[in-house]
Amino acid sequence: MQDVPTAEDAWRRDNVGRLLHEAVHRFESRVLARLAARGFGEVRLAHVGVTRNLDTAGTRATELARRASMTKQAMGELIEQCVALRLVSRETDPADRRAKTVRFTAHGFHFLDEFRRAVAEAQAEMGGRLGEARLDALLSALRDYARPDGEAPTCDGAPRGGQA
Repeated sequence: MQDVPTAEDAWRRDNVGRLLHEAVHRFESRVLARLAARGFGEVRLAHVGVTRNLDTAGTRATELARRASMTKQAMGELIEQCVALRLVSRETDPADRRAKTVRFTAHGFHFLDEFRRAVAEAQAEMGGRLGEARLDALLSALRDYARPDGEAPTCDGAPRGGQA
């Protein structure tokens, strides 16, 4: 049985959280489609969560899990998938032999370049739909809201303790 929306519950479909969620879904779908066209069709959004939080010089697996707000075990599974996709390698940390450091492979750096292009194209597409002035205002407002204390993001744009 399908519910018929009423004015009483319209707020559930038209609030900032729901709209941001839908916008993020649309944006990331566009990015993934562009990546697929560039030969990265096996990469899923969950894998992007690893690469968004990975410093270009490498990051410990436990830190990746913290940045992505997920368990070490779940991050470990995603890292293994990224290893299988040849995006990253997992190495013993020379400073602590018990820890693992994750690093981009050469193929992973190529992915990162293509990801940057795909994001720029999806953002330009959004600008074409909204207009550049509205997109600039949206970006400014989102930065103000996401980083209320002006805190700089960590690696490649990932906020501290959260998903990029």
